[in-house]
Amino acid sequence: MLNIVGRIKKSRLGFKGYIPDDEPRLSAPKAVDDIAASLGAVIPLLPSHFTDAEIHNIRAAFTSGLALGMEKPTVILQPRGGPAPLDVRDIVKTYDRADDIADIIGELALDVTARLQADDPLPLPKGTFLADLYLGDAVAENEFQTLGSYYLRTDQYQRASRGEVNLVVGRKGAGKTALFSQVRNQKRSNSANVVVDLKPEGYQLIRLKEDVLDYLAEGAKTHLITALFEYVFYLEICYKLLEKDAERHLRDNSLYAPYLRLQSAYRTEDGTEGDFSERLVGIAQNLVDAFKAKYDETASQRLNAAQVTELVYKHNIRDVRDALSEYLKFKDSIWLLFDNLDKGWSSHGLTDSDILILRGLIDAARKVQHQMQREKHDFHSIVFVRNDVYQLLVEASADYGKESRATLDWTDSDLLREVVRRRLVANSLPESTPFEKVWLEICVSHFRGEETSQFMIDRSLMRPRNLIKLIGHCRGFAVSMGRSKIEEADIEKGLKAYSLDLITEADQELTDILGMDTNLIYHFIGEGREFNRDRLAEIFKGAGGAEETTDGVVRFMIYYGFLGVVSQGNLKYIFDVAYDMKLMDVLVKKAGSEAVYVLSPAFDAALNL
Repeated sequence: MLNIVGRIKKSRLGFKGYIPDDEPRLSAPKAVDDIAASLGAVIPLLPSHFTDAEIHNIRAAFTSGLALGMEKPTVILQPRGGPAPLDVRDIVKTYDRADDIADIIGELALDVTARLQADDPLPLPKGTFLADLYLGDAVAENEFQTLGSYYLRTDQYQRASRGEVNLVVGRKGAGKTALFSQVRNQKRSNSANVVVDLKPEGYQLIRLKEDVLDYLAEGAKTHLITALFEYVFYLEICYKLLEKDAERHLRDNSLYAPYLRLQSAYRTEDGTEGDFSERLVGIAQNLVDAFKAKYDETASQRLNAAQVTELVYKHNIRDVRDALSEYLKFKDSIWLLFDNLDKGWSSHGLTDSDILILRGLIDAARKVQHQMQREKHDFHSIVFVRNDVYQLLVEASADYGKESRATLDWTDSDLLREVVRRRLVANSLPESTPFEKVWLEICVSHFRGEETSQFMIDRSLMRPRNLIKLIGHCRGFAVSMGRSKIEEADIEKGLKAYSLDLITEADQELTDILGMDTNLIYHFIGEGREFNRDRLAEIFKGAGGAEETTDGVVRFMIYYGFLGVVSQGNLKYIFDVAYDMKLMDVLVKKAGSEAVYVLSPAFDAALNL
């Protein structure tokens, strides 16, 4: 997958992808909409030894049928000896090497370009406003090209774009990647700025954890990871500058000599081809090989500064830093943005090494920023990370609670309505159109006695991604039935489909953080909406959990928004108290043995059918 995405990026074609971690279930209406809106499709098949290969290949068969049926340029990829049955082998491309993928994607790029240039587009029938409505994608990675036209620039965005924060933290679906893309695009609009945006496609440091970190003492681990990321950051800034000014330095005499010095300091025998993910894999692998060649596999080894330097640095880092500092005098500001570190993290809980790697990443970014600022450069670094993961870092290292950060926690229903309104009016409506007016054009006003937009917001866990998903599910059912407006029956069906997706996501997050693959969420099926502490303990025990961990699990469920707490007759969820977990702890403590826990209505439709 890494090579496929890298080659599509190099073909300079905009793309969107299906990410199972973000959307566990690919609904038929979404698949139809996504394929219909695309000019082509690349669909990989997985061999049977991959986890969930059968599920993936069923999805692949379905989307392949859609793409071929709609006469889209389609590439179905499999490795040699892959799973495609004989009767469809003729339409499947088989590859042996990464270079084969490059050739296949190159052929597709030609077909897509030809389609773009076609003078005779397909005649599409004009439908209703609801049928033609485009809400954008719930996953920010899939709408980088369009997001700017309807992005809501909150105070958190403004603080980040002014360089006032070093960290942006938020839960899944809160908008971290969307903010990342908008800060990046805003800074890129000034050609004198340098924007180094690093988004690894997956977790690139697994071998480093297994083959190096497991054999080092704590202090040596921290030193090694910080040095590694500092090294990576300097090289990536150099790489971006050399790429950005490859042509310009030949026309600008003031840049020519500094460019050559920077190029000379950067040049090494290490490969620099490919995207950032591929370069990071190479650097990490070089470090693993160097460690294995010099040290035995004995636990708790201590390395001094010189030994770490020898392992990590393949360049003279001082020469690189000096040449870089000299070259940056010709630039306005430098922005180092790092997102996606948590993509591909273990599905069986975060380890101490994961937290240590995050700590080293943050320390390295801060160190590079301070070094560049001391040399009078306008330099800013921002790391984007999940809030629950950051909380674990704070608990392990209390000083991290003092970091300058922007927290993407949504507590205001009207702000979420504005997020939706901007997406609705982007469909050729006047920018000043109020939410209520456009909402009533696509949806009935009330459902089960509640105003429909608030009904959906209450079931979104106050996350923009979830709200967009829920509206999208309801719209899909309405359009499938040929309706011009989302009716009550569509909301009921859409809520069930969305709730089923949310159960899978909640269980994944529970597994990621607590490291317990128990399918605990599914054990709440048919258990009702209200629970006391003893009943929760019984459910948890039935899922295979240990009694002594019950309080910790319940606390996480409150933090996630799965459970609320009744206090003095009032039901409170985590977003009702501004995500202050200490306040929720106090509410639980005051209630004592009489504490009542209530299931979020977001899950009720799927768990209590």
